[in-house]
Amino acid sequence: MMAGAMPENRLPLTPDAPLGPYGPDAYRIATGATAGEALMAPARWLFASETIAVPAAGPHAGFARSLDPFEDLAAWSADPGPLTRAPLVWIAAPERRAGVRIGADGLRFEVSGREAPLALVPKIALNRSWADASTFRYLHGRTVTMRGATGPAGQFVARTLWPEDWRVDEAAPAVAASRSRTPKLAIRGLMRSAPRAGANAPPETHPVWEREPGRRDWSGRPVLALVLSGAQGDDDEAWGGHFAFATGRLGEDGRLSDLLVANFYTLDAESEKGTLSAPVPLDNYLADVNSGQGWYRPSYVMLAILSDDRATALLQGALNRLYLQFWRRQLAYRHATMNCAAISVDTARALGWNLGARLPSSTLLAWLSIPAKLFAEGSVPAARIAYEYLTEDRTRLMPAASFEEAVFSLLRLAREGAQPGDGALAGMLAADLVALVGVRLPQIPSSRPFGTWPVANPREFLTVIPRDPDDWQVVPVPLRPFPAHLRDADLREPPPRRSTWPLVAWTLAGVAPLAWVAGLAWRALRRALR
Repeated sequence: MMAGAMPENRLPLTPDAPLGPYGPDAYRIATGATAGEALMAPARWLFASETIAVPAAGPHAGFARSLDPFEDLAAWSADPGPLTRAPLVWIAAPERRAGVRIGADGLRFEVSGREAPLALVPKIALNRSWADASTFRYLHGRTVTMRGATGPAGQFVARTLWPEDWRVDEAAPAVAASRSRTPKLAIRGLMRSAPRAGANAPPETHPVWEREPGRRDWSGRPVLALVLSGAQGDDDEAWGGHFAFATGRLGEDGRLSDLLVANFYTLDAESEKGTLSAPVPLDNYLADVNSGQGWYRPSYVMLAILSDDRATALLQGALNRLYLQFWRRQLAYRHATMNCAAISVDTARALGWNLGARLPSSTLLAWLSIPAKLFAEGSVPAARIAYEYLTEDRTRLMPAASFEEAVFSLLRLAREGAQPGDGALAGMLAADLVALVGVRLPQIPSSRPFGTWPVANPREFLTVIPRDPDDWQVVPVPLRPFPAHLRDADLREPPPRRSTWPLVAWTLAGVAPLAWVAGLAWRALRRALR
């Protein structure tokens, strides 16, 4: 569990801000250990020491045990019923302070004319960076929303520091992405329109389409958001970035922080930053001092501002069902075939929003990668993963591709309306879109190097990583074994991995064993010559 968790005593009764599409009175504050039987056992275990919000009452989400998770979503979406409550929201800390000004030394803060001492939760040992003087120079010039808890000595122990100028600027000039001859490249260019994707630039708002140009009565309207985070500056495993859906309403003055993000992340390893897979408010998702994406890379948020909340209710209801399947391990996270992008894309497609597929990188190279990886690394898992990366639909594989296809689809729906073949969610979006507005968000300065834009395809990835795997910057992390007693007896067997057949074929042909033995000898020779 995450170091620096907030104390369990003095928990308020309810959250003091909306949680995406839900009002704060719909939830009560607890920890996984105190949530009770209303929360499934795998989630109670995962969030045992974490501050969470759990539904105060129904309707509660369910799922079909007899179906594949995405088949379940497709069947459920035909008659979804009223919006269910998210099974939990990882709010991470029990108290929230808005309109705060932090001292230049980071030791005190002021709110409503009163000063108080400030501290940060402990840094997780594996986390490579931390707040430093540059952090507090950046935050000192703006108001901040903090999440944390009042410590025993009266100091506020902050876990989240959200810059309040990270918002939609309703006076921003329109941009021409929607009229480009190459709209997908224009969409890519929104994030890349400043050096390092704006990692050390001010936030910038990009209205890309408006149903009624100039009429910007957006505050309070329902929002379906696409959140794309960039590449880290010190981790060669993170060049792909991260993709997530978010739902809620746009706050007054363009406030974004209360949107609810569907953060899907591996359950089987303990993140060096303490990231847990859960619905999470956007201010936590981006600005938690350990796990927040905004502390280690820039991000881009595309807001589909809507006239009705039916599309956000359908998507959020589906995500609520999916998290139950995810926590109980019926939906398994795999970096090549079922990562944050794939889970999000498959959810949209199951609901009738058919995001375009992108061809796999290369089937030929995928086949050749198996003996190549066995020679270079002597690892069957590495060979399987390489094959699966190269044969995957790139919309499902690359967060940037997921983002581009989703924004492109929203532009098409906005301009052309729903077309034959579009399903329920696409039809709702086509009818209800009011505006598409992008917000490019920087990285919070700290001791971590600045990140940049995420790569959009495997070819870009190969141009930025070191040629020698020994030169990669990686952070080894401990595994998080799932207790056997929490595994449901009715879990369906996972489908066969598509790398199985080529691996068997190369083995039967004698190529795989030969490549493994030759690689073993070559690596031994290299070590001897060093």
